[in-house]
Amino acid sequence: TSFQRNLRLKLRTSSCRRRGDRMHFLSFFKTLIGKTIIVELKNDLALKGILHSVDQYLNIKLNDMTVVDSEKYPHLNAVKNCFIRGSVVRYIQLPAKDVDTQLLQDSTRRAAQSDEGKR
Repeated sequence: TSFQRNLRLKLRTSSCRRRGDRMHFLSFFKTLIGKTIIVELKNDLALKGILHSVDQYLNIKLNDMTVVDSEKYPHLNAVKNCFIRGSVVRYIQLPAKDVDTQLLQDSTRRAAQSDEGKR
C-alpha cells in the first residue's frame, strides 16, 4: 500500500520533554490536518483515519477511522471517530507525499541553532 513508503515517527515522552520540542511537533502535525494517517498505539492497535485535530500534548482526534486489523478487533468496526491520548501513541505513519521534508529539516535546524544560542 501507499503507507508502506511512509515516514514513520516514533514519539517518546523523553523526546518531547521541553516545551519547544512539543511546539515543534505540534506545528508539524497541524500542517497534516485533513490528511490520512495511521496511529499505532502502545497496545499494538493500529487506527487509520483523517487527522481532525492535535493539541500541545499530541492528543489526536481522528475522523472516518478504521481499524487496520479489523479481524482482530471486530468490535471497533462501528467506531468512526475517536480521541487518542498522546501518551498511548507508539508510532504515527504519515504519507510521504504529504510531508514537506525540506521544511521539516529547516525547522529542526533552526530549533537546534536556537538551543545552541541559549547556552
